[in-house]
Amino acid sequence: MGNVHAATSSAPSPNVPAPPIPSVPPPVPPSQQPQPESPILAPVDSALNPGTFEDLHKNCKEVFPQVFEGGKLIISKGLSSHFQISHTLSLATFQPSGYRFGCTYVGTKQFSPQEAFPILIGDIDPSGNLNANVIHAFSERLRMKCVAQIQNNKCVASQFTTDYKGSDFTASLTAGNIDPVSSSGLLVGQYLQRVTSSLSLGAELLHQFGPQIPGGQISVLSLAGRLTGDNWQASANISPLAGNLHACYVHKISDQLSVATELETSMRLQESTATIGYQVEIPNAHTTFKAQLDTNWCIGAVMEKKLQPFPFTFALSGYANHVKGQYRFGVGLIVG
Repeated sequence: MGNVHAATSSAPSPNVPAPPIPSVPPPVPPSQQPQPESPILAPVDSALNPGTFEDLHKNCKEVFPQVFEGGKLIISKGLSSHFQISHTLSLATFQPSGYRFGCTYVGTKQFSPQEAFPILIGDIDPSGNLNANVIHAFSERLRMKCVAQIQNNKCVASQFTTDYKGSDFTASLTAGNIDPVSSSGLLVGQYLQRVTSSLSLGAELLHQFGPQIPGGQISVLSLAGRLTGDNWQASANISPLAGNLHACYVHKISDQLSVATELETSMRLQESTATIGYQVEIPNAHTTFKAQLDTNWCIGAVMEKKLQPFPFTFALSGYANHVKGQYRFGVGLIVG
């Protein structure tokens, strides 16, 4: 439960996916359940739908650790089956620190036992800086996500995303930081199609406009693909005009061990970074260990241990950049 609020404490940006959907309450009575859609639109089969374009590398990213530094204390409390609050206190040098109050509301509109809508997630600090996320599904196929960040009484970031899930494809449209006054903003169209049971192909078109852009506007096209096996997944997306390549591979060796590797290349900057990481689950010790190493000689690791039978999770984090000589360590406690 605490991991939901730990994720939402970071500031959202137009290129960051919306936060993960939290656990949902028990199914509502039949009288409150949504009515089935028209027979013309059959229910979406999650086994056939390829998911969204932004989740293309999600399985690989989940293996890598989310390092932090300093001290962190998260206390969460469920006030009901639909509403939960959290208190986050962090003390850090290189990352934002201080106190933040967060809350999460999960509605009663369900399309599956794993998710319910609407979902409202937000957190605020004593200065009034606010992060807000709203996720709502109007039907089993159509859902919308809104993200906003307010700092110093100004909306510094906003994002609106609409996803349409077909039987074997997903189409998404995102509008970010649209400002009619200065005629600036960002539009992103994404499409992911399942070609076979193991292969999905897609494309993304990014269009940015504004007075700060040379020529007033710029468009970038990216092509993507994902190949899935029984216990592995390979994904990649390439932008030919921008000269960018992003490739990931994740392999689940056993129920306790997963390994992943990632490659990011920019031909324009003449730079490439490769990262390898692994995740180890130790069920008998209620412990999860994640670590990574990249070609810039940066090492990061996070250990999380549940202190049974208490609702506590103890976390240790370490990060070392041997090239710049930077070393950061963190300790955290999640209650609830």
